[in-house]
Amino acid sequence: MTQWYVKDLSKLTDVSVQTLHHYDRIDLLNPSVRLANGYRVYSEKDLLKLQQIIALKFFGFELSQIKALLTADAGVLKHLSAQAQFLDQKAKTLLDASKALKSIISDVNDNQSIPWETIIRLIEVYRMTQKLDHSWVKEIFTPEELKQYVAFETELKSNSTPEQKATFEKNWANLVREIKNNLSQDPRSEIGIQLGAKCMQLINGLYGKKYAHLRTKKFEKGFAEGKGLDEVGLTPETVSWLDKAMDAYWRHRIYGILAKVGKIPSSEVLTLWNEVLDDMYGDDALRKKNVLFDAALQDDKISSEAKKWLNTLSTK
Repeated sequence: MTQWYVKDLSKLTDVSVQTLHHYDRIDLLNPSVRLANGYRVYSEKDLLKLQQIIALKFFGFELSQIKALLTADAGVLKHLSAQAQFLDQKAKTLLDASKALKSIISDVNDNQSIPWETIIRLIEVYRMTQKLDHSWVKEIFTPEELKQYVAFETELKSNSTPEQKATFEKNWANLVREIKNNLSQDPRSEIGIQLGAKCMQLINGLYGKKYAHLRTKKFEKGFAEGKGLDEVGLTPETVSWLDKAMDAYWRHRIYGILAKVGKIPSSEVLTLWNEVLDDMYGDDALRKKNVLFDAALQDDKISSEAKKWLNTLSTK
């Protein structure tokens, strides 16, 4: 069986000695033999694994992802498929950037000044996209949504002061702590409704109406499926509890509004109703018009009088 010292393997594969040492330190690729003098000796099996690592790196996987893939040796095709989709999105983003630059060039005559503010913003958005290259959000957003998410993060960075960011992080940490302390409680209880309300107030303050659809998808397709939990201090257990608590909060609020039908002027009920629609769906007009109306009309807890009132809205 052929074996190689680290320098020989480096020459054979064009992977630097420093890189091979790093792979050894992080337990990504350990040599099959380590001599008494500390020399590393790699086997044919090690070479095959290194070739796999090189291939996965070529397709844009991070070392942590590669380690997980090679260790599990399962679901690789699923990950390759997801990465292929992401590379398609990345190619489209680069093509869009190229088109934008060509458009700027065509709009500027030799005697005109270059619109640096536009170009700088374009570069900022591109850089933000680069930072998202290895983020889990690429797995849940469409190419168009990914652009919107980049725009959201860019605006958030521009409009938030360090003090505001610190305040949000402190409030979020406090909320997570409260959730963990109440996991034994029914999430549909009063405490659950209170914490659901706190969560939505915090998150809506961050995303606003404009990006509410990204907020919803990030939770439903991201956190609820176990993605990115470490980034926000959550666990599958706390996410499950919080999901039920937020649902209880929305139901409590909606039932409270519809219970006022016939008791206060219709215009006041409408104002409250539009407020809850804005908080739930932001500018997503389609979901505003269809999803909540359909659910409310089928809910036995809502009075027939309130349902008649809803029907008058759905026909407008």
